[in-house]
Amino acid sequence: MIIDGDGHIMGRLASVVSKKLLDGENVVVLNAEKIIITGSKEWAYARYKQRLDRASISNPRKMGPKFPKRPDDIFRRTVRGMLPYKKPTGRKAYKSLKAFVGIPREFSDIETSNVPEAQAKHIKKNTDLGEISKLLGAKF
Repeated sequence: MIIDGDGHIMGRLASVVSKKLLDGENVVVLNAEKIIITGSKEWAYARYKQRLDRASISNPRKMGPKFPKRPDDIFRRTVRGMLPYKKPTGRKAYKSLKAFVGIPREFSDIETSNVPEAQAKHIKKNTDLGEISKLLGAKF
């Protein structure tokens, strides 16, 4: 299944993708930078920035855990949180997920499918995942 992420809400799309992965399908998500996060830009940036700035109190040189900055990796991490990743079925399902920034050449002429339950309809405050990634310092 090939999904174009343009205009889809991240959490809703991730839940649909995780269900498809657990059913045994291979899922490819294109245009990950155009996936929508609901809420204001400042709120979303503060949320992801807080994750990146975590440091150990006892050892300031140790930073962790590592969180992604690129939009495709952020989406993959969101889907991973909805899978039973520590079990073999969840790991196998997670390996069959691919996410891309933009549209690669091999998928340029292939028809993509929409997920109607993940489409943004009446949302006033939203921002793209690509904008948040640029604020976090991602280079894509």
